[in-house]
Amino acid sequence: MTTHHPIKPAWTCGGCAGEWPCQIRRLELRAEYDHAPVSLTLYLAAQFVDAAQDLAHVPAGHLHHRFLGWTR
Repeated sequence: MTTHHPIKPAWTCGGCAGEWPCQIRRLELRAEYDHAPVSLTLYLAAQFVDAAQDLAHVPAGHLHHRFLGWTR
């Protein structure tokens, strides 16, 4: 089990205090969803929507890149 879970409403990483998903969590997610890239994108899209509500002051483009842009 990972320690790199999101701490809400700030959306920081519980493992390293960086922006969630941090680099370590991204690697973990890639491994967890290795054969299910669409499921990974759907999971992160749901997290993106939740984060957008909590982080209304953060530009949407930044949040999109942070949550979904790295999955390609």
